[in-house]
Amino acid sequence: MNLSDLALEPQQVAEAAGPTAGAGAEPLDTQALIAQLGSEVASTLSSALERVAGLAATGRIGRDSLRALREEIERARRAGIMGQQVVRLGSGHVHLARERLDLNALFREALRQRRGEMAARGIEVRQLFTPASVASDATLLFSMLQTTLDWSFEHAVSRIDLTLEVKNWPAHAQLFVAFAHRPPDEVEPDGAVALAAEDSTLNTVSWRLLQRTAGVLGLFLRRRDLSGKTELALEFPDTVAPTLLAAGDAESEPLAVNSQPLAGRHLLVLAARREVRNVVREALRPMGLMIDFVASVEQAQELRAGGLPHAVVYEAALGGERFERLRGEWLAEAPGLAFVQIAEEGRAFEVLNAGEHQFASVGRDAIIESLPAALLFELAREG
Repeated sequence: MNLSDLALEPQQVAEAAGPTAGAGAEPLDTQALIAQLGSEVASTLSSALERVAGLAATGRIGRDSLRALREEIERARRAGIMGQQVVRLGSGHVHLARERLDLNALFREALRQRRGEMAARGIEVRQLFTPASVASDATLLFSMLQTTLDWSFEHAVSRIDLTLEVKNWPAHAQLFVAFAHRPPDEVEPDGAVALAAEDSTLNTVSWRLLQRTAGVLGLFLRRRDLSGKTELALEFPDTVAPTLLAAGDAESEPLAVNSQPLAGRHLLVLAARREVRNVVREALRPMGLMIDFVASVEQAQELRAGGLPHAVVYEAALGGERFERLRGEWLAEAPGLAFVQIAEEGRAFEVLNAGEHQFASVGRDAIIESLPAALLFELAREG
């Protein structure tokens, strides 16, 4: 594949991508999104139901089938979450907090967080990254990079090639993604010829979310589908040139208030009591988090198969020896993982020590008032 063919000038990219390019994205077709979401979830859960039926009939399930069942349920869950994110972005009420970001480091962190998933699923990713800094919203941009991986992992049947480079003039960073989405023996003889239209099998909810996020961020997006292969180009018009970096011009830009500062981040809540889970859910509702709730350390360990979260909120009553072992294992893999404890008593918000690490603690009666600030504090400090 010659990915340079996708590196068009901004005006060309805007014309090629149509409503996908730039902030002026077309209005969201909610009915079409609901229909697509329903179809994807139903298809995934139908396969999961067949496995459950087999388990009910035989009373046994193999390790591979159990892993496949978990993946199918996880795909259905993520599709639902992505659908919610598409609707939120389509509402037009997203406020961006622009800052200078190291795009190279941001993408490497996104890949690092998916390392366990890539190993479990046998996904091979080849990276060729050039240093690049852009002015953008950190949370939404990181979420878009994760969505790019979601979409690629969903469809790729071979190695995924990721290339990040900066063209000289204008100095725009460009991200190229390329992979085969059909096995070689299923590809037509004229596989080198681009399709007249998009391959509709690739237009899943993850793609809709990628399109919508790129539009909100003002990025230029273009996709080219070949017979069995696909190529994607993302161009960042707000790339910070090295001369501007030295002068600090990007840092002087005023920052907007981000109404959902943690949108796209994954939070794990370990709480045995339903009333605590409900209060945590209510306290964090405005922050745009993806939240999983578990009632035991064992359930938290099982959920780990889908990848590490960005932060863990846990009841102090569950913070025993097994939890500390789990904390140690996760911190060894992700030293920046944030932890916030919910204490039965004590001050509303304090910082405690756990070995070489510090973590925030919030009193149970102060969850609504203090938990969002404690979580922001932990994620900013660890980041």
